[in-house]
Amino acid sequence: MILAIGEILADMIGEEESGKTPEYKMFCGGAPFNVAVNALQSGAEVGFIGRVGKDPVGKFLKSFAGKVGFDYLDIQTDPLRNTTLAFVTLTDGERDFAFFRHDTADYNIDPSGIDLSAFDGLNIVHLGSLMLSEENGRKLADELISKTRAAGKILSFDMNFRMDLYDSKESAVKAYEKYVEEADILKFSDDEILIYTGEENLERAIKAVYKKFRLLVVTLGSKGSIYFYNDISGIVPTEKVKPIDTTGAGDAFFGCLLANIEGKELNRENIENAMELANACGARATLFKGAVKL
Repeated sequence: MILAIGEILADMIGEEESGKTPEYKMFCGGAPFNVAVNALQSGAEVGFIGRVGKDPVGKFLKSFAGKVGFDYLDIQTDPLRNTTLAFVTLTDGERDFAFFRHDTADYNIDPSGIDLSAFDGLNIVHLGSLMLSEENGRKLADELISKTRAAGKILSFDMNFRMDLYDSKESAVKAYEKYVEEADILKFSDDEILIYTGEENLERAIKAVYKKFRLLVVTLGSKGSIYFYNDISGIVPTEKVKPIDTTGAGDAFFGCLLANIEGKELNRENIENAMELANACGARATLFKGAVKL
């Protein structure tokens, strides 16, 4: 089983048209939620824990999540805080993010009732990085990591680099670095790993975060993805597509990857098979608007 914990939010997606006011449509999103949906659709047993506000957006998200068919679902309702919104403007299929997020519900999950030992067959606990921009979110992540270690489970972490949530690149890196170091399975995009490490060369950037007994994966856009695990590594190509909306493509990749490596020996054959499936899943996710499709 894979248990994803973190933000579920509303992606408000609009397209820029010259001389026109953008019109935004609401979609269900949030990186850990997207990962969970894609892991489930890739055949894994999956649970999700998140938090929304007591508002119409939160009700929409809870209703959508209830239709996914998770094996376990706990979306807490915050009586005081609003649900997080992410405004996404598309230009030729590529995204530009702006978050509406001040003391919102997503990083205020109550971890007191999360008992990892209660989940039969749990193997992987997956965390996203949006929570790390706030002190409450970092405390939440610390507690979840402690629980994961105490339960002897694998920690998965997706380093979504969101500069608009931080005062500077340095403060963002400082917020992320502890959790990058902790991860047993770690994902970056090629842009993110260069920004995070401060390197201009991808090979040097990978060396900066590589360590033994950790599966490191880096998505390369239309070029596919690359992986490193102990003494094995490789580039896995992907199919070429014409994207409509790249929102959630990396999450689709990672959810499918986790589903296809869970419980398997991390050898070249198993990793590359999972990477091929994940590449295809990520590519398909760009062919519709929104991060996930039921």
